[in-house]
Parts: sequence; structure tokens; C-alpha cells
Amino acid sequence: MQKILGQMRKAIEEFNMIEEGDKIAVALSGGKDSTTLLLALKSLQRFYPKKFDLIAIAVNPGFEFFNTDLLYNLCNKIGVELVIADSFIKEIVFDIRKEKNPCSLCANLRRGILNTTAIEHSCNKIALGHNEDDVLETFLMNVLYTGNISTFAPKSYMDRSKMTLIRPLIYVSEKQTNSFIKNNNITIMPKACPMDGVSKREDMKKLLYSLSKQIPHVKANIYGAIKRSKIKGWNA
Repeated sequence: MQKILGQMRKAIEEFNMIEEGDKIAVALSGGKDSTTLLLALKSLQRFYPKKFDLIAIAVNPGFEFFNTDLLYNLCNKIGVELVIADSFIKEIVFDIRKEKNPCSLCANLRRGILNTTAIEHSCNKIALGHNEDDVLETFLMNVLYTGNISTFAPKSYMDRSKMTLIRPLIYVSEKQTNSFIKNNNITIMPKACPMDGVSKREDMKKLLYSLSKQIPHVKANIYGAIKRSKIKGWNA
């Protein structure tokens, strides 16, 4: 946890993600990244010089294996309020519209519910669990599929909802979150989405893995290119 905290604090301070008096909603899916993020922010809260409040918001997409008890147990253990936002995402995306490429619609519906719930609970920021690998995978997807040199920003402000999104784990690798969860025997939510393992993002994950075997420093090189570029939000 200490290394993760150090990398997270570096990102938070470099991009001014947390300010005095913030009320931050952690988007909690129950997976390894969002669970790591919640536990790390709770640890940071104890000693960070800028005081902030935390709650967790979990959007229930309607899948059979979504385990609310697992999330309540986690949040009760660390003393964080949990809000479950029930939804009909699974029904809308897979049963009614039968989307062949459902990820974009699913993400938009989740985002809307998350924003609305965060506003209802007087939050001014939402923390998302995107890690270092997510940054690189999104960059590759945008370059290869749309021809755009871009990826999501570490911190972004949404004018319509007046909500700020922060991604404190952008310097933490997926390997680190995996190890943290495994080494601490933390139970996480089983993957229930039909698109797990067959999405374009999964293709980018495999591509990045293959490139890493051929070029040992490829992740650092791509990350360096992103930070030296004029991609919106990356010039801290």
C-alpha cells in the first residue's frame, strides 16, 4: 500500500486533484482498481494536509452476480458511507437494444447515474479507478481506431453537472492493483459483463502486452510521449 499511496499522492499533487473541503465520491464497482482506490483514499484521508470527505457510490447495472453485500461489508469495515444506485443498464443495453458494441452506451448510462447520485449527495468530485494501463490502452485505441492522439485527462471539469472527475491511480499499474488485492486476500466482485475479454480495450491490453515483451520500456515510452504532448489535461 505504501508504494501505491506514494504514486497516488504524486498524481494528486501534480494535477491538484484534491482541495480543502472536497467531498469525493469514489465510483465503486467492486473490482480490483476501484477497491484499491477506495482503500488508498481512505488511508490518505488520515494524514493528508487537505481535509476531504469520502463516500462510495456503486451503480448496480442489473447483472445477476452484482453483490451488494460484498460492497457493504467493505465500506462498513473502513467506515465509508456506501450508496447503491440501482439501474436498468443491463436490460436497456443487452435485452432491449441488443447492442453489438455496448461499451460506449453502457459507459454513458453509468456516467449519468453516477453524476446524478454524486450531486444528490452534495459531492463536488468523483474519483475513478482508471490506472496507468487504462491510460495507455485508451491512447492506443484512439490512435488506431479514430486517428486521434488523445487519452482521458487526469482531472477534468464537466460544465453541465459542475462535477470534477479525478483519476488518482494514473501512475499505478494494473499489476500493482492485482498484487495488492491478492496479497491482502481482498474479495472482489466477479466479472459479470458479457463483454469482458472480448472488447476493443481487451485487444489493446493484449497488444500492449505483446509490445512490452519485444520492447521492455514501451509503456514508459508511450507514457512519456503522452506527458510531453499537448493532450488536453496532461500539462500539469
